[in-house]
Amino acid sequence: MTRHFLSLLDCTPKELRMLVERAVTLKAILRRREPHEYLRGSSLALIFEKSSTRTRVSFEAGITQLGGNSMFLAPAELQLGRGEPLEDTARVISRMVDAIVIRTHEHAKLAAFASQSRVPVINALTDRFHPCQLLADMQTYFEHRGDIAGRTVAWIGDGNNVCQSWINAARQFGFTLRIATPPGYGPDPEILGAAGDAARPVATPQEAATGADLVVTDTWASMGQESEKEVRARAFQGFCVDARLMEITAPDALFMHCLPAYRGVEVASDVIDGPRSVVWDEAENRLHAQKALLEFLLA
Repeated sequence: MTRHFLSLLDCTPKELRMLVERAVTLKAILRRREPHEYLRGSSLALIFEKSSTRTRVSFEAGITQLGGNSMFLAPAELQLGRGEPLEDTARVISRMVDAIVIRTHEHAKLAAFASQSRVPVINALTDRFHPCQLLADMQTYFEHRGDIAGRTVAWIGDGNNVCQSWINAARQFGFTLRIATPPGYGPDPEILGAAGDAARPVATPQEAATGADLVVTDTWASMGQESEKEVRARAFQGFCVDARLMEITAPDALFMHCLPAYRGVEVASDVIDGPRSVVWDEAENRLHAQKALLEFLLA
């Protein structure tokens, strides 16, 4: 049976921990400059309808380091669901490559594509989830502080696709997620409700951050929401992660941001560039975590 990775719920908690451990190992192998072409001859298609920096570079570099190759299909070259039926595109491409990475707007489009694919389909971001980011985030926390089970994480900002993947991560890795968003900007109630006690909304950023072991935020206006930037800026007043907010966290609390970051907006410069920030390790770990995922799905 073909395994897809559309959300963190497509793997068991044990499998996710195995991926994190393998990512740490692959990182060490790469730093020792040891050959690790475990996927020699494998072909990876990247279908991106949304622009990307970290996701594209990490997948292309990762499959190359594993001995495979990649082909990037831009929107002008291949538009999902426009012209040829989406399902037909999936049936054809999946006969020619070993895995397909898709970055698109509607999660339903990704799911429809995966339903007809013979090979693994990986979610490189949709409007609903960003699971590859969470693999890297979990790896980063494990490297710096050990197991995240039993810890408290504060999400401060928009209840977007990354937030919703953090909700799934709380379910799968056994930590508590406090979510502070302005009214009307919370995560999908269905996703939140399914998490039970693992994730809960709180009234203010201060309530979320108090005693937290990790603080996470993201840009307030994601791709496709540029026209809402001014409205969102007003709605999110008071939600900037600054030094005062970090002072009320646990003494060894970390800060994460999936990038790109806007200093002075959702995060203060002295936080993202400060000693508690692990955003650069977090960004690098996209490479290692996704290599572990490719190996898991293809090897």
